[in-house]
Amino acid sequence: MFRNQYDTDVTTWSPAGRLFQVEYAMEAVKQGSAAIGLRSKTHVVLACVNKANSELSSHQKKIFKVDDHIGVAIAGLTADGRVLSRYMRTECINYSFNYESPLPVGRLVVQLADKAQVCTQRSWKRPYGVGLLVGGTDESGAHLYYNCPSGNYFEYQAFAIGSRSQAAKTYLERRFENFMDSSRDDLIKDALIAVRETLQGETLKSSICTVAVVGVDEAFHILDQETVQQLINAFEIVGETEAGAAEEEGTAAEEGAAAHQDAAPMDI
Repeated sequence: MFRNQYDTDVTTWSPAGRLFQVEYAMEAVKQGSAAIGLRSKTHVVLACVNKANSELSSHQKKIFKVDDHIGVAIAGLTADGRVLSRYMRTECINYSFNYESPLPVGRLVVQLADKAQVCTQRSWKRPYGVGLLVGGTDESGAHLYYNCPSGNYFEYQAFAIGSRSQAAKTYLERRFENFMDSSRDDLIKDALIAVRETLQGETLKSSICTVAVVGVDEAFHILDQETVQQLINAFEIVGETEAGAAEEEGTAAEEGAAAHQDAAPMDI
């Protein structure tokens, strides 16, 4: 993307009807490390890739707890995500104090979208350069929303954002019909496999991914590394077994080529 005379501030429209500063903010989301969300009738699972700036530094936190029934996974500028997650915590605390009940997920998402939209209509502000996957539960069940820097929000059955997220989306699109009736463990398994799809030839380990769960009868919490590694080991063994069976059955070169065509791409 290159500079032009219509991208000097966020309130300047281009002749084609575009706001380039908003598009640049959405591009920042695409450059961030991948974040993935899935939901069933009773649970929401959030997962993300931990990316460190160098081998000497630790990774930045990408999943935040908002309340016992809500959590967020972010892709893009982590600092912006931290500010927005703090705003969401404040809204949940105020609602709980005033009404003595948890804030509905949909209402919080609308308030967050309104806050993001203001930054697209003020010349002295800039859009938030972060996308948020908001997962939570309320009286109507489990919900998963995506909040965009443009101020738009969408509810999803499953979604992936960030770099190389298209590979994860391809996997989720093949499996999403089963998610509503999936168990908690099956959702975590699908989330980890989707995370693996975004890794460019890198082995999936608990040190490079974070997984969080929230359910109707389960408060939001982040799984510890030991638990995640045990799950990864179990799923990797299953994957190797299935791959071995496929090799025994398929001996023709044409079948091998077809299998490669079905595989999700690793780059967007």
